[in-house]
Parts: sequence; structure tokens; C-alpha cells
Amino acid sequence: MRKPDTIEHLYLDFDGFFASVEQLRNPALRGRPIGIVPYEGGRSCIIACSREAKARGVKNIMMVDEAKRICRDLVLVPQKPDLYRRAHNELISQIGSVIPVDQVKSIDELSCKLDERQRADPAGVAAAIKRAIRYNIGASITCSIGFAANRHLAKIASGTQKPDGLSIWRPEAMPAPLLKLPLDDIPGIGKRMEIRLAKAGITTMAALLATQPKQLRALWNNVTGERLWYALHGYAIEAPPTERGMFGHARVLPPDARMLTDAKTISRLLLVKSARRVRRAGYYTKSISLWMQYYEGSGFASLTLPQVNDDQALLTALASLWERLTSRLTSKTRVLRVGVTLGDLTTANNRQLDFLLDDDSERQKWERLGSALDRLNIKYGKTVASVGFWEPPPGGNVGGKISFTRIPSAEDFW
Repeated sequence: MRKPDTIEHLYLDFDGFFASVEQLRNPALRGRPIGIVPYEGGRSCIIACSREAKARGVKNIMMVDEAKRICRDLVLVPQKPDLYRRAHNELISQIGSVIPVDQVKSIDELSCKLDERQRADPAGVAAAIKRAIRYNIGASITCSIGFAANRHLAKIASGTQKPDGLSIWRPEAMPAPLLKLPLDDIPGIGKRMEIRLAKAGITTMAALLATQPKQLRALWNNVTGERLWYALHGYAIEAPPTERGMFGHARVLPPDARMLTDAKTISRLLLVKSARRVRRAGYYTKSISLWMQYYEGSGFASLTLPQVNDDQALLTALASLWERLTSRLTSKTRVLRVGVTLGDLTTANNRQLDFLLDDDSERQKWERLGSALDRLNIKYGKTVASVGFWEPPPGGNVGGKISFTRIPSAEDFW
């Protein structure tokens, strides 16, 4: 396996992305501690917060009541997912004018490969990126950048000098920068893995680096541990390409829309949004799952399907799941969150029909209708036609909520 003798990757992480975009949009919020919340009013949690709020002790996924106790002048701002999507796209464009973007890892993280000229002047590349953002987008949005021999080390480096930081980890200086970090600063080491490592006598970065590849593979119970060992030791290792495994959407219900009837309406909209994404990506699904979180607990139900992607087949399956999941609930049940998942995906060119199920002509009719509705909605850039009623709940954002891992498309907000 190749071990680079120079830096080859740049990793960029925007600082408090969602809050920074809000501050860019609204000058009155600049310099103030702000917290992004799912909706206005009610008991909720902080989805993301600004650097000013973080400096006061506010953290992501903190309940609003607690955040307000810590920071009394915290400004709560309801999420605007489509705004963040548009900001992300513009930022990618500006960074691409300086250096080609290799991989968009999330809505607020990306990586780039360096050519020979860029390897010689990483500080100049970082400065050019920061200038492009500052003068072409706005000074409210900053980023932290890391350079290293591989993407994994560059990602770790980018988080060591936040906010608005720059870290250059050249191979000849390694592993000294790593030795200063706690284990939970390493992507892939969460609380459970930290406990497992501790049981194996690994409690420091020095101890982790002193292991052998097969030892980490055994601790992780898969090749991920071995891959991490090579990444931390500076080898040019790339994660294998991943295949799409599912499509789904979930939503926290607003405080005034938490009855079963509200949850049923929203689950239907979430399913239609998921089905549209399945069709746009050229897939069929063989399974559907519905889950809900109540005040008293949670529920989950799933069904196996023939290979389908049309709304009629999926809505029929959802109705069956709903009856199964709610049969023991009462009209007083309050639902906090609901989600729908379509899994067991098959690409259109690999679809195999069930020869014992004689419904192909009927299904083709519904698929043609679905395609016609999709084309109509695309033409007008919004949902103008659907199978059954279309009534988004208060606050909107069904299928287009704030996302740290997936970049929403414009269609998610129709």
C-alpha cells in the first residue's frame, strides 16, 4: 500500500454552517448567539448553533430550555432548509473556482485532491478559498481547512483549529499532531467504540497508534478498523464506493400537530416524497417501513413488496402498516416523530417481476401516471398534482428538513 511523502488532500469544514448562513441572510443576527430550532414555539431542541452560542456553552442537540438557562439572550431561529441548500450550492461553486472539488461529504464538508502546484503552497490555496468565500459570499461564513497525506487525516486536521482555522499536517511531522488529540476526536470512534477500546487497554492516541492493523480489525469486528489504522498512519487509503441502500424521510411534529391524525397525514406526505426520490434515482423498492416515536415509547412496522416505485402501491402498503402500528394506540396518543423508509432497492435495469403475481399491466398503468405527475411537477417547480390530497403541515419542510449528511435537492421542497 502506497504511503505518500507529501500532502495530497484538502478537507474543508464550514464553521457553524446553518447559523452562519442565517447571520449572512439577516445582519441583525451577526455577532449574537443564535440557535437553529425545527419550528417556532413549543418545547424543542437546538439543531445547530452559532460560534457565539457555542462560546457560551450552548451545544447542538441541546433542549431549548437548558440552552436558555445557559445563555439567556440566545436568539431562536426556525430552520430554513432550502436557504441552506442554496447557500451550499453557491459555496461549492466559489470553492470550485479555486480548486476542483473532489467529494462533497455533507452539506458543510468537502474534500479536494491537490495537484503538484497546490501541494507546494497549501497556505496559499486555503487563503484563496477563504477570500473567495469572504468577498463573493460574505464574511459571516467561515471555514476551517486541513491538509494531510490522506482524506481522513485532513478531516481530523480541519477540526483542530476551529473556527476559521488552517492546519497543515505534512507526513514528516506525523504523528506528533495526532498525539495531542483525545480518541473521540477521531471520526469513527464514538462513545461505544471508546469503551471497547478502553477494555482492550487503549485509552490514548499513542496507544491507538501502537496497535497493529489486524488488532483494530478485530476490535471493530470488520475491515473498518484496519482501514482506520492505515489512514492514521498516513497511507493513501480510499473508502470503497457505497451503494444506495434506502430512501426515507422523517419529521419531528410541531407541538400543535401531534395527534394520530396529524402523524398519518405527515407520514403520507413523507412517503410520497420518498417515492419521488426513488423514481428520480431510477430505483424500485422491495420493502417499506413505518416508525413513530410517542411520549410513551415507539413503534415500528414493515412490509415486503414486489419491486415497485409507484405511489399507488406504496400508499396502499402504508395504509396497511398504519393500521398495524396504531391498532393498540388510543386517540389520546401524542406522536413526537414519524418516519418512512423504502429499502431493498433494485435499479430499473435489474428489476425482476414476480411471475406468480399477475398485476404487471395494472402496475404499469400506475407507473405511467406517476411519471406523468412527476413531469408536471418538474415543469412547474412545485407540487401541482399528486395521487390523493396534498396538504403540507404547519412549518412545511416535509422531506426537505435540515440535513447534515444528505444534500437536499430543489424537488425536496415541492
